[in-house]
Amino acid sequence: MSTGIKTAVVTGAASGIGKALAEELRARGTDLVLADVDTDALSEVATRLGATGVTTDVSDQAAMDDLAAKAPDARLICLNAGVVGASLGAPWEVPPGEWDRVFGVNVAGVVNGLRAFVPRLLASGERAHVLITASLAGLAVFPGGGAYGPSKHAVTAVAQHAAMALAGTPVRVSMICPALVSTGMSSEGADPADVAREALGTLDDDGVFSVVPAEWRTAVVEQAERLASGRTPKPPTPC
Repeated sequence: MSTGIKTAVVTGAASGIGKALAEELRARGTDLVLADVDTDALSEVATRLGATGVTTDVSDQAAMDDLAAKAPDARLICLNAGVVGASLGAPWEVPPGEWDRVFGVNVAGVVNGLRAFVPRLLASGERAHVLITASLAGLAVFPGGGAYGPSKHAVTAVAQHAAMALAGTPVRVSMICPALVSTGMSSEGADPADVAREALGTLDDDGVFSVVPAEWRTAVVEQAERLASGRTPKPPTPC
């Protein structure tokens, strides 16, 4: 099935969900500009898929501007790059430098991508799509997790803000909020290829903004209700 989009950009494309997105898009006939901080792994993926690889640190605005300049025809921007961090304990147990790095990649990486690409997409006047990789950890709060969960909560807020700001324009925003995925971050979880296919389904349905695992939807709602009603938070559990 074709995406209807000639060229796409994928950040964090050297592994995990990013690589799966790149593979699925290439199978649908999309030309690719792939970005990652890991030059060697990126080169392997780009060569195999016949794509353009651009070594990019998404936390660096200048690097993201350079990436956008090298993909002037892209109409699908997958802002996917993310890191977990080594410390998975309580907030006060995470070193300051790790907070900075996780938020720099996960949150600033998305904001830098929006800043680099959205004005270009709007200027084109053509239909375009920004797909943001968030996380279930950005919709529900789990014990531990270090800086990762808070960073993904910020990502979901940025995605919603961007979608509202772009309402009425030809540029759509959607986000995926997968639970555990078998990637470089975890040896267990869902197959990245399945996550990528479901994510790209948002391109075909203008009514879909977010993709949330069905078994976690009730838990997300229940936790939000506890917060809104002032009750003490408790860990979420799947149905």
